[in-house]
Amino acid sequence: MKHIRNFCIIAHIDHGKSTLADRLLEFTKTIQVTGGQMLDDMELEKERGITIKSHAIQMEYTYRDEKYVLNLIDTPGHVDFSYEVSRSIAACEGALLIVDASQGVQAQTISNLYMAIGHDLEIIPVINKCDMINAMPEEVEDEIIELLGCKREEIIRASGKTGMGVEEILAAVIGRIPHPEGDEEAPLQALIFDSVFNSFRGIIAYFKITNGVIRTGDKVKFINTGKEYVADEIGVLKMRMVPREELRTGDVGYIISGIKTSREVKVGDTITHVARPAREAISGFEEVKPMVFAGIYPIEAEDYENLRSSLEKLQLNDASLTFQPESSLALGFGFRCGFLGLLHMEIVQERLDREFDMNVIATVPNVSYRVYDKQGLMTEVHNPGGMPDPTLIDHIEEPYIKASVITTTDYIGPIMTLCLGKRGEMLKQEYISGNRVEIYYSMPLGEIVIDFYDKLKSISRGYASFDYHTDGFRPSRLVKLDILLNGEPVDALSTLTHFDNAQDFGRRMCEKLKELIPRQQFDIAIQAAAGSKIIARETVKAVRKDVTAKCYGGDISRKRKLLEKQKKGKKRMKQIGNVEVPQKAFLAVLKLD
Repeated sequence: MKHIRNFCIIAHIDHGKSTLADRLLEFTKTIQVTGGQMLDDMELEKERGITIKSHAIQMEYTYRDEKYVLNLIDTPGHVDFSYEVSRSIAACEGALLIVDASQGVQAQTISNLYMAIGHDLEIIPVINKCDMINAMPEEVEDEIIELLGCKREEIIRASGKTGMGVEEILAAVIGRIPHPEGDEEAPLQALIFDSVFNSFRGIIAYFKITNGVIRTGDKVKFINTGKEYVADEIGVLKMRMVPREELRTGDVGYIISGIKTSREVKVGDTITHVARPAREAISGFEEVKPMVFAGIYPIEAEDYENLRSSLEKLQLNDASLTFQPESSLALGFGFRCGFLGLLHMEIVQERLDREFDMNVIATVPNVSYRVYDKQGLMTEVHNPGGMPDPTLIDHIEEPYIKASVITTTDYIGPIMTLCLGKRGEMLKQEYISGNRVEIYYSMPLGEIVIDFYDKLKSISRGYASFDYHTDGFRPSRLVKLDILLNGEPVDALSTLTHFDNAQDFGRRMCEKLKELIPRQQFDIAIQAAAGSKIIARETVKAVRKDVTAKCYGGDISRKRKLLEKQKKGKKRMKQIGNVEVPQKAFLAVLKLD
């Protein structure tokens, strides 16, 4: 155990974590360099240049003639994948905090750091990208000292591109991060921190052993689900899985036991022996709290079961995804899914399409509200369709968040305007160092989920970073905004919005739908209704055939007769005709501006 180190890498998005992780692997001769990202192996990760999944990998390194085993977990940096980070932190004793030398400390750096400090991890600060022309390591060092209260000589300067400082990082990992504590004689306790689905071998769970020893062929059981299995294969994670006969306290590894159904593996569960079980599960593992809810429906109704199994397999690989069945008048049967944010929702849709070949429609995202009726009973409402009758509602509470935005002083004005427009209240403003400032806001989560992050990035030219955490529920004046096509409500387009924004939002939605809905043989009325009151209307004009073209000369009554006949046909068509809403319309509502 004295020669094991478990650590993760935390940083803001795009500060060069994965590149630096690749350099560490290369330096310890764990991989042969082939160019490109090695750890980010998902197609989507390579395309977007972001980490979506945490990646665990084991390195061996000889330091001062002693051989050490280093278990590294590379984590995502985007605020939508912070659950991946919290799970990785639970399996480590130390963390490398990486800060970009040209950008300095950002919001996500701070929030991930607090998460690590909360788990008592040893923090090693590293300034990355020191080889860049616009690097300013001295200023960034000052920021880190202010944030961590560490000494200047404890900060390592490095570059993931050139490999500078990699040796110092490895020495610091061995020298500063404590080895895992635990008792090898005690009953087995191993924390599951991730799992993947393999179509040949079933579900593979990744775990870290806190106490005890596990050997191939042992009978084990999962404490929370109570299921028992045989450990067919155990081993460690290198670039591929390497089987081992036994794993001891402090090791990080995987277990294959032929589990077929995904419900039996819960991330955060504890593995123990059947013969000599541990008394209790490992604590300190929090449940995921989804922030944004959206309905996901198959385009073909018969794909419903396939979609269910695809979501279950995806949930193994992405523990922050939650879903439950629901049905809708317009879209049939589907699932109500909970995501951590809009990027997370987009990634899940992409992965369903690429990895499982599922073509899906997603509804407008929203958050969960608490609705109190006149008797004082509370119900949680996840989608506008579940709203009780307005006459029965006493009041509605919506979730609020505490947001922190870090930016340079040049952009304070536009950012404040944006936050006020989203019903934000300013809490305080602090200067971090030089011309950088951190602004704290209390805001409704519902205002954030659609386009806040994109707008913030564009008005600050990418120089503002944003992070948030939940801050309870507060009463609010909310109305349900319905979109009607020819008097029929399209429930997939209905949203809950604040009373003051309803008219403007309804009008913009009608205008957008007018552009997107193809013309029919009859007029289509697009209306936005708040409660029972129509607040906006647009009309898609009918495509008309010129019936009087063949009728030239003669009496006007001949033309009128033909037009009357056409009018009757149009009327009949309007009664039986129905309007298809294209998938583009659902997506366009998200990007109304």
